[in-house]
Amino acid sequence: MLEASFVHLSGRNRPDGVVSVWPAWEVQERGGATAWYNARLAFPDGARVDLLAVVTGGHVLLEEVRAQPALSLDDLTVLADWIEGPLFEACGARSAWPQGVEGSRRVAEEYRAAQERGTDPVLAVMRATGHSRRRSLKLIAQARDEGFLAPRHQRR
Repeated sequence: MLEASFVHLSGRNRPDGVVSVWPAWEVQERGGATAWYNARLAFPDGARVDLLAVVTGGHVLLEEVRAQPALSLDDLTVLADWIEGPLFEACGARSAWPQGVEGSRRVAEEYRAAQERGTDPVLAVMRATGHSRRRSLKLIAQARDEGFLAPRHQRR
């Protein structure tokens, strides 16, 4: 009966699991920054895995992993396969975001690419720039003002 109390990641289908990643906090240091991210792998049956990842020196490390029900050692070894893509997409090494017109052009590219994929364009800009939702909305508005994106509302 012990087997039934584990998540069994290796026996699950990828489309069934939803991975969410969001920033927890960041510490600026002389030579760079250390950032922590929360992540959750959730399944329709209520099983879930919550973790805290730290990004420092170009490396991603897991600091804490909690699962309901528990993870077996086999589950722990395949956890990386489940979370690697979304985690690196959210917190992978980001180059400095350009300022001015070049930055607005890149914001527009990220925004349109997300629309074409059917994903949240504001979240895509947040991930690309590393800025908060409020700052990302300002960058999107600036890209609209500079003509890189269509006006939000068409006048009649």
